[in-house]
Parts: sequence; C-alpha cells; structure tokens
Amino acid sequence: MAEEHDTSMMENLYWWGIPTLFRTPHEPLDAQDIVLAGVPHSTGNGTTERDQHLGPRAVRNVSALQRRVHGEFGINPWDINISDIGDVPFPRANDNEHCIQQITDFYEKVVRSGARPVSIGGDHSITGGILQAVGSSALTNGQPVSLLHLDAHTDVFTKVDHFLGAEKSAAHWGAYLADQGQVDPKTSMQIGLRGHPRTLDWLQPSYDYGYNVVTMKEYRKRGALDVIEQVKDVLADRPVYITFDLDCLDPSVAPAVSNIEPGVTGFSMDEATELLHAARGLNIVGGDVVCLMPTKDSPNQITAMVAAAIMFEMVSMIAERVKKM
Repeated sequence: MAEEHDTSMMENLYWWGIPTLFRTPHEPLDAQDIVLAGVPHSTGNGTTERDQHLGPRAVRNVSALQRRVHGEFGINPWDINISDIGDVPFPRANDNEHCIQQITDFYEKVVRSGARPVSIGGDHSITGGILQAVGSSALTNGQPVSLLHLDAHTDVFTKVDHFLGAEKSAAHWGAYLADQGQVDPKTSMQIGLRGHPRTLDWLQPSYDYGYNVVTMKEYRKRGALDVIEQVKDVLADRPVYITFDLDCLDPSVAPAVSNIEPGVTGFSMDEATELLHAARGLNIVGGDVVCLMPTKDSPNQITAMVAAAIMFEMVSMIAERVKKM
C-alpha cells in the first residue's frame, strides 16, 4: 500500500519518469477503446512559425498534471483501455503532401483497430490527414463526420491554390475534406471565427460549402446557451469529430499559438469547455488539439497545460460514452 501511494504521488510530478500522454501506457495498437497520439508536423502552416511539431513533446511533458478524475462527469476516464501509441513518423518532414499521406496511413491502422483517436499536433493541416482516414470509414459506419470546429480561422481558404507551397495545408483542409466526402459541412459547426481578414469575403467559402458558422461576434451577441443548442441540434445522431485550434482561445489564456489573434477577445477556458460539452453524449469518433507553439510559451508552460486540459475533456466525453455502450 505504501509503495502504491508513493508511485501515485510520483506520477503526478510531470518532470519525473518517462513522459507519455497523461501517464497512459505506451503500447502498440491492440483493441484499445481510445488511443492517444502525437502528430509532430509543422510544414502545413507554410509560415516561419513552424515549431508546432514540438507540440506533442511539450504536452507529454506536462500532461501528468492533468491525469485526474472528471468531477463534473463523475467518472475516471482512465479505467477503460487507453494507450499512448506514439507519434506519426515523418521521414520527409519538409514535404507537406508526403506528411499528410503519412498521417492518413497511420490513422487508417487506428480505424481498423476500432479505437477512437485523440491527437495532439502539430499545425492544423494534420486534421486533413487524420480525417482522410476517419471520415466515411468503419469508425463512422461509412458516414462523413460532422465537425465541432473551434477556431479563430475558417481553414476553408479556397481562393488560394496553396499556402506557400503546401496544398493540403492548414488553410485548406476544411474544403478538400468536404470535396472528398469525409466531412459533411451542412452538419458541421465552425465557432469562434475572428481572424484578421485580408478580404471582406473571407468567410464566404465556409458559407458556400454550407458550414454552420458562428463568428466570435455572433457568439457574444447570441450567448453561449443559444449556440450550444444549435450545436446539439446540428450534430445530433451524427459521427462527430472535434478539432480544436488553440488560437480560438484568448491570447491571455493561450499565448503560444501559431496564428495569434489579439484584436478581438477569444474564448476563456470556461467558455471553450462549455462549448465542447455541447457534444457530450454524442457519437464522438475522435478529436485533435492543434497549433501549440512551445518555443513561445510562458515559463510555466501554460499553453501546453491548456492543450492537455482540452484533450482531457475530449477523452472524458468519449470515455463516458464508451462506459455506457
């Protein structure tokens, strides 16, 4: 008993031991309920802000602090079969298109195993690679996924052919996944958009595709409860994938993001968590957290801890549903 107590105490010290996501075992795919994975990819962003590939290591470093029961849900999400299966390999890391295919190949194996993936990136192009495997797959019973997409930006920038050389980029995945049939925009939500526009019609591609768009201004005007009801109505009875760009949060909450947007107040953690919980009880087939910039984080690694906290909410919602199946 004393030895178990000591081990438990040590595992809560993020700087001790071998880092895995939330201290879960590092194991290969083997009929897990949920798998945790890192996607250390940053050439889909196409800017000089490319150290997003360090995000998975940063979150592994601090995530032991987040390993706890979910007080609101009244569950211990870790008592089902969850493992850290490691990182997607990128032998040609500067070739974005090759990397996106590497991601898809990796997650096709996850889909075949029946596990639901929760991933830490990496820039937002990783969502394209993941959903090329997950969307319209066995995990979704052949249906395209419905997105719960929290972001400052649309990532449906069809007016440019590529983003500084990257075609399946962080700016394009919301469009090409819809074109390919892995995402259904009409049953998807994009919430929190507040990016600094370079053209007055920057939201038009999202509207053209049929995404249900709630800008940050609209969210403030309508209020959280009204938006949450819309989320539940739009996503109901669908396979749901959650993609969370940390830049939807206010810079005071998450300062270390790739495309920081300080001009308009972003979400607080409470607001973001409340929106995530709109998907509670739904068929969440996976999720990701993206755009962490560890080299720009504060000394206490607050943005990495925020990323881990968002992952924890995703894991807990999936675990709650798994326990009821």
